[in-house]
Amino acid sequence: MVLHLSEQELLRRDKLNELIRQGINAYPPEAFDVNSTAALIHSGFSESKADEPWAKNISIAGRIMSIRDMGKACFAVIQDSTGRIQLYIKRDEICKGEDKSLYDRIWKKLTDIGDIIGVTGYVFKTKTGETSIHVSTLKLLCKSLRPLPIIKEKEGEVYDAVTDPEFRYRQRYADLIINPHIKEVFIKRTKMINALREFLNRHGALEVDTPVLQNIPGGAAARPFITHHNALDVPFYLRIANELYLKRLIVGGFDWVYEFSRNFRNEGMDRTHNPEFTILEFYTAYKDYFWMMDITEQLLEQTAIAINGTTEVRVGDKEISFKAPFKRITLYDAIKQFAGVDVEGKTEDELQKICNTLNLHVDHAMGKGKMIDEIFSAFCEKHFIQPAFIIDYPVEMSPLTKKHRTKPGLVERFELMINGKEIANAYTELNDPLEQRERFMEQVRLKDRGDEEAMFVDFDFLRALEYGMPPTSGIGFGIDRLAMLLCNQVSIQDVLFFPQMRPEIFEVETQKSEQG
Repeated sequence: MVLHLSEQELLRRDKLNELIRQGINAYPPEAFDVNSTAALIHSGFSESKADEPWAKNISIAGRIMSIRDMGKACFAVIQDSTGRIQLYIKRDEICKGEDKSLYDRIWKKLTDIGDIIGVTGYVFKTKTGETSIHVSTLKLLCKSLRPLPIIKEKEGEVYDAVTDPEFRYRQRYADLIINPHIKEVFIKRTKMINALREFLNRHGALEVDTPVLQNIPGGAAARPFITHHNALDVPFYLRIANELYLKRLIVGGFDWVYEFSRNFRNEGMDRTHNPEFTILEFYTAYKDYFWMMDITEQLLEQTAIAINGTTEVRVGDKEISFKAPFKRITLYDAIKQFAGVDVEGKTEDELQKICNTLNLHVDHAMGKGKMIDEIFSAFCEKHFIQPAFIIDYPVEMSPLTKKHRTKPGLVERFELMINGKEIANAYTELNDPLEQRERFMEQVRLKDRGDEEAMFVDFDFLRALEYGMPPTSGIGFGIDRLAMLLCNQVSIQDVLFFPQMRPEIFEVETQKSEQG
């Protein structure tokens, strides 16, 4: 099969073939010794340091981003993982005692923007004051066979920036090359995860791993992805949550466990949903949801400071404060305030009528919990810009949560809302195995009515509870959504290196070999 190649791609393949004919390996196997970076050179060099040993013996590698030919010399700009730096390449310097036409044959005619090179030399400042490297040796480390999109820059302004999401998300590797500022988002994301981990470790939590392949997809109400285990000849599910396994560890005697969990839910995709996503969940014995609200405030306040140096975070045109304490309001009070209806104590039929009055679509598969959730999502979520705990949910919405200690019909649960979206979900965990069994049976009844997101019954988890789980509180944080906030991004795809997309169709044609 033959790929449909552009004129530029064909030209670069011709250059590769010419390099091979010249005896030059465009993909050499040996290492190239790098002793500095663009950022270190820019930050550490001044003309007064020109004679220092490090400035006279620079070895650096990077991708060529521009070339300005001046006949027997040229200026080029390379980009490494830390930034860009200018090179000054003089023919007589890199071809000492050699055929000077080597410069013209190899460097000028066979080198392209996008190629990766390694150079040695010394640092100096040009007449215009730009820190640069005077190149003494140059080596091709990788020939680029595909041209980069051209980005024009003038006086610090960027023109023709590549902003097409289809290109950027599908070819993230190219996006990172031509939009290097995108790296900062992912560096911040990593710092955020490290800050969360450091907080939990400092407070005595233990990081653990639990199964991704599960025979029962438990711990959340979501439609799972299904696969098949050939050796066991049984279906398996990609996990939708790690909750039930972490609680098994609490049963087993651990007091505080956490996991950064990659989860999978077979649901729609939008600016805040991706079918593959990251959750931080932790469970702590002998605690309740009041304690969990307090520790969540501390965790997020300290994480915001670690990432941005302040509790005040800019998100689009809004400024959000992660300074504790956060607002607390009951679910029913939020619905009264923003939807103008009272859903407390209402039957399923009454809730259906309320939803119809509010022009919300409901069907026979939706129980009380789903309808209340629809009302809250439609009328309330968008109003909670600053961090707020929505507390005390109806039991129908929370199959794994302990009943409220003073409010009949409710459970001890909260959702943390920030910028109009759920960021975390937490409970005082249900540890009564008999009540948990009945809650699971109610989920079965909902599934029989057609609710594809109703929970499965996990009989092994019920068996674990029968051994006895101490009073426990647990929480799950949406790491991708939290990253959106702390990195000031409007789409979840912008904080994922490789978001899910529809498979790409590559155009190929079959070429029949011709017999002489």
